[in-house]
Amino acid sequence: MLDYRFPTAMQMVFCIAQSQKAGQRCTSAILATGLEANSSFIRKLMVPLTQHGIIVSTLGRTGSINLGRPAEEISLRDIYCAVIEDKRLWAARPDVPARCVVSANACTYFKNIVNEAEEASLQVLALHTVADALAEFERGGKYKCTKDLVAEHAENVSCSK
Repeated sequence: MLDYRFPTAMQMVFCIAQSQKAGQRCTSAILATGLEANSSFIRKLMVPLTQHGIIVSTLGRTGSINLGRPAEEISLRDIYCAVIEDKRLWAARPDVPARCVVSANACTYFKNIVNEAEEASLQVLALHTVADALAEFERGGKYKCTKDLVAEHAENVSCSK
């Protein structure tokens, strides 16, 4: 099953940062609409982001969501760790009885490799901040909106039954 918590939370934080930078109000309803996500999913993601000090929200008719600290101080690792918590990137199979050299060692070997891969992933995420992302977006970056990608690759798409 695919887990969309991190990419959704990341985009939420980017939107909140951009809104704050532009002096615009940002709410969970605005985020849900913009991300085409269920509003209850957005609110659920707001809880750990708030608990980790990544965002703060004010209640009421004029309430808004803002960053809890400067965009330069929020890394993608911070966002990932807040919303994923202790879920592993890959789950090892339950321990299998040691019947041969493979079954006696495969689980431990896999866990060691997974730990190494997860640490490498977290190190990469730590290198990128919300401020870096906004600066890249403002420069026009190397990223294109979905509509552009669809048009650009339309002739390369083939479907078969």
